[in-house]
Amino acid sequence: MGVTANLILASASPRRLALLQQIGIVPDRVVAADLDETPLKLETPRELAGRLSRAKANAVFAALETPGFVLAADTVVCVGRRILPKAETDQEVADCLKLLSGRNHRVLTGVAAIAPGGRVSARVVETRLGFKRLSAVELKAYVASGEGLGKAGGYGIQGIAGGYVTQLVGSYTSVVGLPLYETRCLLEGAGYKVA
Repeated sequence: MGVTANLILASASPRRLALLQQIGIVPDRVVAADLDETPLKLETPRELAGRLSRAKANAVFAALETPGFVLAADTVVCVGRRILPKAETDQEVADCLKLLSGRNHRVLTGVAAIAPGGRVSARVVETRLGFKRLSAVELKAYVASGEGLGKAGGYGIQGIAGGYVTQLVGSYTSVVGLPLYETRCLLEGAGYKVA
């Protein structure tokens, strides 16, 4: 039987909030964790996604005035061991898409949940995707759309870039930013009452 303590989403991502609401979970508060997301030397993409999700959850949990549940996530896009940035400029979006064009890549989303007593549960969900070979016109149009800004790997699958995906093996919602099945399991395991 779940506990009815507050749930804090440790992410400012509107996509993560919308995904939670899709399965009937409405956080009581949204508190973004402000962390340096630079990969550590020799850190693998999987290790980075796991470390950042746990660090975000821990940072928000440590700042709570009253105990509650904390949920955090972090998404990493990679080609092999090469970690793509969260694209902040048009040039970064273009660079990411040129690298992804006609290739397979992985999206790893780390999810961490902390129970009011401080117990941490976490996992990393891996999804493999293939992209079509993008023409110069498609690349230019996508960059101009602005959709890739602020997104890991320079694209959002829930928009125009969804039409570039030739295959997806794993969790679609994880690529959007929050694997719903695993998130629900982590919250229930932590004692949070999920409807």
